[in-house]
Amino acid sequence: MGPNPVKLTEELMTKVAIPKGSLVMDLGSGTGITSLFLSKEYGHRVIAADLWSNPTENMRFFESEGLGSLDIMPIHADANDLPFAHGFFDAVISTDSYNYFGRDSKYLGEKLLPFVKTGGFICICVPGMKKDCHENLPKELLASWSPEQLDYIHDIEYWRCLIEQTKGIRILSLEEMESNEEVWADWLACENEYAVSDRKAFDAGGGKFLNFISIIVQKKE
Repeated sequence: MGPNPVKLTEELMTKVAIPKGSLVMDLGSGTGITSLFLSKEYGHRVIAADLWSNPTENMRFFESEGLGSLDIMPIHADANDLPFAHGFFDAVISTDSYNYFGRDSKYLGEKLLPFVKTGGFICICVPGMKKDCHENLPKELLASWSPEQLDYIHDIEYWRCLIEQTKGIRILSLEEMESNEEVWADWLACENEYAVSDRKAFDAGGGKFLNFISIIVQKKE
């Protein structure tokens, strides 16, 4: 449903050392591609939490790849009402979804951080803008997206201002991702109906306004 999530997650994981065997929540896991990657590539135990995907279908997918419930457990969960004990996870990974539910300045501190152990990590990547331009949206971007859709996408300074309001964290990095052009190219090359629609903006030159942003924070002791 968007630019190559495995490549994005792979780059995200180069920015932090999460020990093998850690219990990780893949927040906004979709159909489970990133959860599978986190388990197979890094040896993490993964809770694949998503509001819109079907846990039964995801479990069948994981089992077809040789993984069981001790490796990955898919659950139906709302990011605003997570059903876990506080301090349950060693880390939370969120690839290309946090911008839909995390734009409230209180979200990180009140609705996500409590579920992470002291010293644990929250690793986020979101589609972004090189520079916020919501007051004068370029026609290139409007070729594919409405102003309401583009309101989910912001620049680094927007995210820095939002994240810095959260107490109890240390910001380890907040930067533009190197895989930006590659993951967009992968997405636009596929025949997904949303990718086909997104081509209009890129054909018009809209790619020059967009990037991906990574955010890595650690819960303070």
